[in-house]
Amino acid sequence: MADPRGFLKAGRELPERRPVDVRISDWKEVYQEFANERLQTQAGRCMDCGIPFCHNGCPLGNLIPEWNDLVWRDDWRLASERLHATNNFPEFTGRLCPAPCETSCVLGINSDPVTIKQVEVSIIDRAWESGWVTPAPPERSTGKAIAVVGSGPAGLAAAQQLARAGHTVAVFERADRIGGLLRYGIPEFKMEKAHLDRRLRQMSQEGVKFRPGVEVGVDITVSDLRKRYDAVVLAIGATRWRELPVPGRELSGVHQAMEYLPGANRVQEGDLEEAPIDAAGKHVVIIGGGDTGADCLGTALRQGAASVTQLEIMPTPPEARPTGQPWPTYPMIFRVSSAHEEGGDRVFAVSTERFVGEGGKVTALRLSDVEMVDGRFVPVEGTTREIPADLVFLAMGFTGPEPEGLVADLGLTITERGSLARDDDYATALDGVFVAGDAGRGQSLIVWAIAEGRAAAASVDRYLTGDTNLPSPIRASARPLTV
Repeated sequence: MADPRGFLKAGRELPERRPVDVRISDWKEVYQEFANERLQTQAGRCMDCGIPFCHNGCPLGNLIPEWNDLVWRDDWRLASERLHATNNFPEFTGRLCPAPCETSCVLGINSDPVTIKQVEVSIIDRAWESGWVTPAPPERSTGKAIAVVGSGPAGLAAAQQLARAGHTVAVFERADRIGGLLRYGIPEFKMEKAHLDRRLRQMSQEGVKFRPGVEVGVDITVSDLRKRYDAVVLAIGATRWRELPVPGRELSGVHQAMEYLPGANRVQEGDLEEAPIDAAGKHVVIIGGGDTGADCLGTALRQGAASVTQLEIMPTPPEARPTGQPWPTYPMIFRVSSAHEEGGDRVFAVSTERFVGEGGKVTALRLSDVEMVDGRFVPVEGTTREIPADLVFLAMGFTGPEPEGLVADLGLTITERGSLARDDDYATALDGVFVAGDAGRGQSLIVWAIAEGRAAAASVDRYLTGDTNLPSPIRASARPLTV
């Protein structure tokens, strides 16, 4: 363990965010550097808790107490090795994961939990800077070839694991660059794409072949893909967005979040001089109170929006853990992201009744307060009003993979939840075709995507060779612990 009395001597501390007026003028990540000495103090707060519930809180089963102890003892290189033992991409999770490990930290029962996420990202950043992260190509080839369709975190994790097992792996991505939502869905201020590019270079040196700009079912037929490869892993995500079928939806200026965010990221990639959808000088309304909505908020503020309002149909969450969501569950509490700190208004318990427009363009949004009655939201009489809206972004989540194209060509079964049917070993009814990540699980967290990619890789390796040495952290039917 780390410092036996560390949790008694030091309180929880996080790095400071750059001043708002500074960071909204650029697209760089928002956090300032955190001195190693302070980070080691935070790692030293990790208790000798006997049963580390953080292991269960993390779908990857990260060895959190071990690398906390190693950081406290100043053995950063071994900490990096323990971190990579369960997680292919800690530089992604350390920036993007909502840290369910922290809400299940034993110290968090009656105190502030350990800053697990900050320790994680500090370890991997130091490992890259020190040159400890190097390619790990296989010693021999199995002669088997695998196609991974989709290059988000699930697809990349599966590809890296399978390549290291000695298989020939090709990753197909319909977008022009590899990375999936990591590339075009996550704003630069949350994760600079240099971190993604650096990891992709490592994977290329390990033998992974990347095929961007290739849509399976269009540029290459499904039958050809299955003939060329001994197994196929579908990691196509849950990209079918949830709609809002209210009057005025057809008006110009109403967009899905994922019609908006990629353009801003392409500007940062140098592909475009200006974003196709630009919020500069406009009144922006975001429907949806989750992370994607916050990403739209931060992006609109950086583009110079005149105002930004984020709407959520649910009531304002409580500040503290609710009684019905006890430790170690992940509580639904009021959280302030870096984007929320930067500006804009958050309005809870409201529902959109219609989009108002002139000349085919949206000009306002009509909404009303709502309350829950018999399990459904009912408008509160006398609360209907309009707010100005030149741009509206729908950030209400995703319902599953797109059923047409590749899915239809393969004839895969879609479950009642909208995801692709598979068994506990990630296998579909089609021989040699596997599903990993949001496509099979439904919209979820990046840690679940990586964990599923790793587990699916183990199943594919076993299918091709009869056995596997690859770790399999979870089965496809696994769900987070609830109490």
